[in-house]
Amino acid sequence: MPTIGVPKAGLYKALEREYTTQEFDELCFDFGIELDDDDGTELKIEIPANRYDMLCFEGIAMNLRVFLGLETLPNFRLTPPSSGSLQEIHVKPETDRVDGETIRPLVSGAILRNVDFNQERYDSFIGLQDKLHSNLARQRTLVSIGTHDLDTIEGPFTYEALPPEQIKL
Repeated sequence: MPTIGVPKAGLYKALEREYTTQEFDELCFDFGIELDDDDGTELKIEIPANRYDMLCFEGIAMNLRVFLGLETLPNFRLTPPSSGSLQEIHVKPETDRVDGETIRPLVSGAILRNVDFNQERYDSFIGLQDKLHSNLARQRTLVSIGTHDLDTIEGPFTYEALPPEQIKL
């Protein structure tokens, strides 16, 4: 099970109260996670292997807030793009096999709208992406996640398999 470090003061602020170590340990137990350590400024929390949504501060805070009845689950929904904002990803056939070996024949993309990042939230987001790469993506052997600011790049986009020496970012 992964262990995630979160700032104690920030989490308690998000949960709208202070906890003793014992109280927070009991909250974790009731919810189904485990407090591994409380060093005074950071809480180390063990997260079940199947809870990828809790591999970051925001996921832990949101799930505990829902559990405590402080908020309801967000309603994420898939919406079609408005006219003029459709993006395309062209998949080259060589992504299926290179030298007889399956590479990554599938690609998907998502555009997230109305997301405001400050440096702390951005760092947490990138940290979550790295944890997903390490765990779910098996060190990027199964999946690789890219994050790009759509205000700074332009489509159409191409997904292709190239030898490492030909890759330019």
